[in-house]
Amino acid sequence: MERKWAHYPSLAGKRVLVTGGATGIGAALVLAFLRQQAQVAFLDIAADDAEALCARMKASGLAAPLFRHCDLTDLTSLEATIAYFAAKMGDVDVLVNNAANDQRHQLEAITPAEWERLTAINQRSMLFACQAVVPAMRRHGGGAIINMGSIGWHIKSAGYPAYAMAKAAATGLTRGLARELGRDGIRINTVAPGWVMTERQLALWVDAAAEEDIRRNQCLQTSLMPADVAALVLFLTSDDGAMCTGQEYIVDAGWS
Repeated sequence: MERKWAHYPSLAGKRVLVTGGATGIGAALVLAFLRQQAQVAFLDIAADDAEALCARMKASGLAAPLFRHCDLTDLTSLEATIAYFAAKMGDVDVLVNNAANDQRHQLEAITPAEWERLTAINQRSMLFACQAVVPAMRRHGGGAIINMGSIGWHIKSAGYPAYAMAKAAATGLTRGLARELGRDGIRINTVAPGWVMTERQLALWVDAAAEEDIRRNQCLQTSLMPADVAALVLFLTSDDGAMCTGQEYIVDAGWS
């Protein structure tokens, strides 16, 4: 069945920042917002993938997104990168805290240093990216923030306790900021995907056993794709989602 995607006039011209936008869900977000005629900037540590994405967008006739290499575990670099984007395209209207690392690890083996690294990627950067964009959103009378979560901790997935902690914390951050940001017209929500068939997942984790696990657990017997996650983000950041804030929205084909 051919998919027909929604168009949101309210997103045209909006200045959107996506963290971790070079591949996977992040790249789908960049593409989806560009198709809505938003101004899109993204940061990533994977410079080659990011440049390739920009080239594909340009070749397809879409406006070229802004890209800047950034290791968001370096908070000074993160702050400077967000300031750079604001100088280039104007203050951010929409922030999508997408960057993450779901590297597998076991309780017995994880070290304090590795926990710090994973937490810096998956959790700490969300808070400080919010801190960086909120003052301008307040000046402009509103904005929208999406913190990307996961169903992993909901369904008690094993093999990545530090990641599960961080993704649960994404909803904590959303609910912890919703009331104070709401006073200034800023909406903040969590989007929690299921097992999305990104390049990384297909290369590292999706084998025959995983495919059977997906078939057994998803209510919908089709692959969950990055574009499906992006579609929900578009709704929540558009005017159509104007009264949605402080919530976690799950897109997992009925798994959880």
